[in-house]
Amino acid sequence: MILVDSSVWIDYFDGKRSWQTDLLDHMFSNVPIIMGDLILTEVLQGFKSDKDYETAKNYLGELPFRQMGGYNVAIQSAQNYRQLRKVGVTVRKTIDIIIATFCIIEGLTLLHDDRDFDPIASHFPLKAFVPR
Repeated sequence: MILVDSSVWIDYFDGKRSWQTDLLDHMFSNVPIIMGDLILTEVLQGFKSDKDYETAKNYLGELPFRQMGGYNVAIQSAQNYRQLRKVGVTVRKTIDIIIATFCIIEGLTLLHDDRDFDPIASHFPLKAFVPR
């Protein structure tokens, strides 16, 4: 199972081609894709058109849904952030450390196009797709 970050979903809905959006397109038919509440919020809040918002909401609503927060994820995310800071790495967005921690805890592979995940993956067992 994989989790797709909003950085890829946004490009996907905008029609931007990248190795990540091509991979996402390929995986629809044979890999379970999980949708998380935080990612759903990030993706849907960016739509300007009500029609596009509704289309995306319905499309993403078909995916298996998971709540990404909760006490354990919050505590572990804070610990991971603090550990990164101790080695000189600052993650710019709190939501990214939460997403990464959720993937680590749940054993999910992350498909992303966000440089904040790279140092997380180099210091923690975050499974993430890399370009071929």
